[in-house]
Amino acid sequence: MSHDQRQKALFNAIAKLLRPLVRMLLRNGIPYAAFADLAKHEYVSVAANDFAMAGRKQTNSRIATISGLSRKEVQRVKELQGIGDPIDVVERYHRAARVVSGWVHAARFTGSEGEPLPLPMDGEVSFNALVKAFSGDMPPRAVLDELLQTGMVERKGDEKLHLVQRVYIPKAGEVEKLGILGTDVGGLIDTIDHNIRSAGTNPRFQRKVYYDNLSEESLAELRTLIGERGQEFLEVMNHWMAQRDRDVNPQVGGTGRKAAGIGIYYFEEEGPQEKP
Repeated sequence: MSHDQRQKALFNAIAKLLRPLVRMLLRNGIPYAAFADLAKHEYVSVAANDFAMAGRKQTNSRIATISGLSRKEVQRVKELQGIGDPIDVVERYHRAARVVSGWVHAARFTGSEGEPLPLPMDGEVSFNALVKAFSGDMPPRAVLDELLQTGMVERKGDEKLHLVQRVYIPKAGEVEKLGILGTDVGGLIDTIDHNIRSAGTNPRFQRKVYYDNLSEESLAELRTLIGERGQEFLEVMNHWMAQRDRDVNPQVGGTGRKAAGIGIYYFEEEGPQEKP
């Protein structure tokens, strides 16, 4: 594929990617100027951090050359404050998930048959100890509020905390969904980019199934099926990964520190209309 063909294909892909994104931006009152500043910020940040030459300082001139911005604009963007995150959705998302995973898999917090133990708030084997082990300096009360609100945890008659779901499902508020948009879609784009750059060497799994002439009735069945089978698959993979995660199982060996995950999503749209 020639350079021009590659650029044309990329522009077409970006247009399709931007359409639902711009729809969300407009619906939430984000004007073009704000989006443009954010895009410039990311161009400068990526050019500075990901395209530096080994052993050489990344100058504004080189960032300008790579990004297409002027040196003056590069400097202006650098001086802008970073994008604020008053509610750290992503951090809370991952930390709550780690707490649930530790509760399910760590021997200290499970019973003789591997079931998550009911936990008091305080003590050697307690919810506070669980959060300290798997969520660092996150306040236990904040984690508990999150898990209670999502229905992951219940406080029963024995006054202990009971885990009622084994895979963390974030609450369905708009702020949480918008925050997860960045991590989940970003992960998919990164996987596609990796598979393009790798040219078939060590590809990452990326698949989908698609049919364009399904009935409304079959979609109702499909949504139920993907909810059931998708949840089953995620629980299997969650168990496999937790057994190999060194925060959950410190005795597991190996080198480096890698993050990996699996995402499943369902989509539907209007199929192509038959020509008269």
